[in-house]
Amino acid sequence: MNIQPGLVVLLGSGETSATIRKVYHWLFERSGSSIHIGILETPAGFEPNSDSVAGSIADFVKQRLQNFQPRISVIPARKRGTAFSPDDPDILAPLLEANVIMMGPGSPSYAVRQLRASLAWHTLTARHRLGADLIFASAATIASSAHALPVYEIYKVGEDLHWKPGLDLLEPFGLSLVFIPHWNNNDGGTELDTSRCYMGKARFDQLVGMLPAEPTIVGIDERTALIIDLATGVAQIMGIGNVSVVRDGQGEVFASGQVFDLCELGSFQHLPDPLTGIPSQVWDWVVTPQNEVEQQEERALTPSVEVLCLLEERTTARAHKDWARADALRGEIEAMGWQVLDTPEGPKLEPVCKPCGS
Repeated sequence: MNIQPGLVVLLGSGETSATIRKVYHWLFERSGSSIHIGILETPAGFEPNSDSVAGSIADFVKQRLQNFQPRISVIPARKRGTAFSPDDPDILAPLLEANVIMMGPGSPSYAVRQLRASLAWHTLTARHRLGADLIFASAATIASSAHALPVYEIYKVGEDLHWKPGLDLLEPFGLSLVFIPHWNNNDGGTELDTSRCYMGKARFDQLVGMLPAEPTIVGIDERTALIIDLATGVAQIMGIGNVSVVRDGQGEVFASGQVFDLCELGSFQHLPDPLTGIPSQVWDWVVTPQNEVEQQEERALTPSVEVLCLLEERTTARAHKDWARADALRGEIEAMGWQVLDTPEGPKLEPVCKPCGS
């Protein structure tokens, strides 16, 4: 089994914008395979219209990226202890096949509370370790941090400045990161500083001083994507803005189009054990169907005994210069899904390439 983590794509905002559409296009084109997207409702699961929140992302992808013919599953893992629990394996079953997993708007605090140590989070993590790409936007971006900013509690409710423990997605890779989307937000105009995800610079500086340790702060501008490739150890920026990295009190700004080493974010290390942080029973649950798919693919790439017998018969016909019989046998072999290539070393078989969607 090929164990190599997929990409982590973190959006500063604009998950249904024309700018971020280009990011999706790049990602889907890069995958080189059919796209199956699983969209988790969890961050907005407390809202009566959480299905519409996730559904708007699904509609955008379906309409704006229709050339890829994506298969889309909206996963209503909304709240623990309900019929739509993120611990329900039946609800989460589409994640086992998804090669892109998305989460977006909602509440970071709620997302962490519902996902921490859940079957949904463990399954998402296992699928990522096995190559599925993750796309997080807005609340999901914050929730994936080592320490999550409770933006609504502070900005809307007026609670005192504080942090909440995050899901710490990249801790197994040696990275302690705090992600702040909407880094360059200016909704407040000249009257109110709403940068740093509506905190403003002054309040955010106080928040940084309250962190129990000094992790790396990663500020992602609006309609901008930070793409983390854990397999190669590099990150790149796409979109219209910048990514600001504050580490050990020093700040550095990376512009759209730039590529940088993940060591810029901390003590990056490749995952020593893919099961790190994942219960063995969850790993087995995730790996079993993938093993079956890979075995099916391997069988599909191995010609049957019948095909090999026809190939041998064709070789005999060619040796006797019975070209009509040889051509007929070639046709039979092709009808069974194999193309015959006559080479100086002898005949070889290759699977017949089928058109997309067949």
